[in-house]
Amino acid sequence: MRLEGKVAVITGSTKGIGRAAARLFAEEGAKVVVVGTSEEAGNSCVEEIKAAGREAFYQKTNVASEEELDGLVKACLETYGRIDILVNNAGVGGSLANMDDITYEEWNKVLAVNLTAPFSLCKRVIPIMEKQGGGNIVNVASMASTAAGRGGLAYTTAKHGLLGLTRQMAMDHGPRGVRINAVLPGPIDTQMIARILQMPQHPVSMKIKMDPAGRPGQPEEVAKAILFLASDESSFIYGTGLAVDGGYTIF
Repeated sequence: MRLEGKVAVITGSTKGIGRAAARLFAEEGAKVVVVGTSEEAGNSCVEEIKAAGREAFYQKTNVASEEELDGLVKACLETYGRIDILVNNAGVGGSLANMDDITYEEWNKVLAVNLTAPFSLCKRVIPIMEKQGGGNIVNVASMASTAAGRGGLAYTTAKHGLLGLTRQMAMDHGPRGVRINAVLPGPIDTQMIARILQMPQHPVSMKIKMDPAGRPGQPEEVAKAILFLASDESSFIYGTGLAVDGGYTIF
């Protein structure tokens, strides 16, 4: 098993990509800390993992809260004594607003969850990883990390920032034993993209049909890429943004 004996913290793991990653990591031997705001969904994810004979616990956390991030890290260390892998997956989509109509409220919320939260959690976890001899961080960015569309100002800005954060942290902390990378999912069949996929004439819906894959991706497909970057199989990969988008960004 590729993650035998590792402790993995996965934010936003009560649903979608994060939940798929939590199950996959557990299958590969990791002790998983399931993180999210829905107690019902979080506990059900833990139950699924335990039913398969693996180990996990749920920590209710709003990643935009500094106090709750402190509580998350404390709970991890009290339970398992270490953190080997951090997956910053929690995110919000926001609206398709551009500069003309975006509100400060939306701007602040999207950046708080999609950019500041990963920064804040990394700031807490990286010293722990360095002290214990190393670790691995995977940030779940987006195809919006390298391109722009019509609208979605806050989301695109945050995801560009997250890829930049990934690269800079890899430069700073790679020499100290902490390997940091990102995955860049394209349109994935999750709640976040569901509203777009329900609009056949939406540019994204139309483009998906013309992409090499010709379909939206599944959460499990992204989870496999996250697993690769979190495992020793990618030991010579630092600061990369791995596109998992069905060819969306090459066309």
